[in-house]
Amino acid sequence: MKYTNLSSLALATFILSSCNQAPDKNREQQVVDNATVQDTHTSGSNNTAPEKFSFDAVIKDYLALKNALTADDDKAAADAGKQLFSTLNAVDIKAIPGDKLKDYTEIADNAKENAEHIGANAGKIDHQREHLASLSKDMADLIELMGTTQKLYQNHCPMFNDGKGAVWISETKEIKNPYYGSKMTTCGSVQKEY
Repeated sequence: MKYTNLSSLALATFILSSCNQAPDKNREQQVVDNATVQDTHTSGSNNTAPEKFSFDAVIKDYLALKNALTADDDKAAADAGKQLFSTLNAVDIKAIPGDKLKDYTEIADNAKENAEHIGANAGKIDHQREHLASLSKDMADLIELMGTTQKLYQNHCPMFNDGKGAVWISETKEIKNPYYGSKMTTCGSVQKEY
């Protein structure tokens, strides 16, 4: 009887220790499998070329806003401001070269704030134009930093902001002043070509 109890105890210990080792093997296998999946995923993403940054959509939306203010259309300017804000928020930060990311983020945050103010102030065209002055400076800085694929002009109005002046970016060499609209359409000069 002692032999039977001792044999049963030995058999039970053997079975339990065998069962106890199986989960460790499965756990080890699972860790290896997960590492392989992560390695595969990581190496797969390294094989794809990074997306090249394009600033064209931001410029397009800025020009729509500027053109709306040139036409004295505060509602269209508000819509364009909202669109520009949305476009700036949608920029893929990962596509921006690392050495330009900090500067881009600082300038773009200011541009977003100005676009948001313009978008929220339909019916207050003078206030929209005040924010256009800051936004245009931001856009000039962004174009200097990121470059552009299209021919653009930086124009200057010497009279805006109590004679302190303000710049704006235009797609044509012809002066069409967004700060005074139809009151003084041709006030200003081209300062720079991009």
